[in-house]
Amino acid sequence: MSTKNFLTPAKKYKMVLSAVHMVYRLINSTYNVKELSLRLTRLLCQFIQASSSTIYILDPETKKIVLIAIFNNQINILLEKKKEIARHATEKERKVTNGYTIFEKHLVGLPLVADNNIGAIFIRRKKGEPAFTDSDQELLAVVAEQAVTAIKNLQLYESQQKVILGSIEFIGKLLARHGHASATAHTPVFFKILEDLGEKLGVDKETIDSLYYASVLRGAGAIDVPYDILAKTSHLTPEEFKIIRNQPAKSAELIRPVAFLRPVLPIILYHHENYDGSGYPSGLRKEQIPIGARILSVVDAFEAMTVERPYRKRLSIHEAIEEIKRNSATQFDPKVVNAFVKLSHQKKFRKYLSLAE
Repeated sequence: MSTKNFLTPAKKYKMVLSAVHMVYRLINSTYNVKELSLRLTRLLCQFIQASSSTIYILDPETKKIVLIAIFNNQINILLEKKKEIARHATEKERKVTNGYTIFEKHLVGLPLVADNNIGAIFIRRKKGEPAFTDSDQELLAVVAEQAVTAIKNLQLYESQQKVILGSIEFIGKLLARHGHASATAHTPVFFKILEDLGEKLGVDKETIDSLYYASVLRGAGAIDVPYDILAKTSHLTPEEFKIIRNQPAKSAELIRPVAFLRPVLPIILYHHENYDGSGYPSGLRKEQIPIGARILSVVDAFEAMTVERPYRKRLSIHEAIEEIKRNSATQFDPKVVNAFVKLSHQKKFRKYLSLAE
């Protein structure tokens, strides 16, 4: 049974407008469903003064719960594993994802409905706290309505990303089949090296995500390089070397039209720049080179030295690390080299290096 509220129409209207404005700002600064769900739970607890808030997200195709975001006024929790979801989701809450509503003294739950059900949203208060009112339910409905459009758009965006990334992976496999040297590095373990190195250096999550895409795409421009140049085992002529040097720009050109990959462009374009300014294509030096490009440069060089090539023998892990150290402050950023060397003493990271050989 609902609890009547005593808000004046003017105050209620002001609160609804405030809710719309807050959700609008949140939606326009969030770029994936997980982050949006977590931030919405925090907003609800603050705005409606709930003791906790939960959002369930359904898979667009299977209609099964694939994500639960929780905020308990202390920490955010994200549940994605089937066992975690099964333990948390009650039968009552599952019904809300199928279109039912809940309005109790200390629990309100509404379905998130677009063309079909995409999830559910809940607010809770503890026993002894004030009961929820009609106004609380109305505010939750306003937030839910705004959230539905955002979630649907983000799910479509993420689906498009998967299609694009599937095409990217195909390009990598195509390059590998045609003998392109760097294509062999398009492996999960190669990215784990980049990820650990990025985290050691304290770079932000967007840069680490960009490093993943860059690790896959950095050789995409080779699709325009004649196979006889890629497969050549002797020294390149000046003309051939010029073609190879143009490869990063070609790779960047290929992915430039893809909006979500634009942060990757500087990493791909400048990962052949040297710390002392002797690299290409622009002769950048030191901090002028994006940090992602400086990280990729070290890991790319390590991979190149430890993989067998027709024109030279591969180096051991120890030999490759020593070579990287010798080129610190000339080819490589000393901070990146120092972090790489420190990580190489850790057992897990050493395993990644051995698998990258």
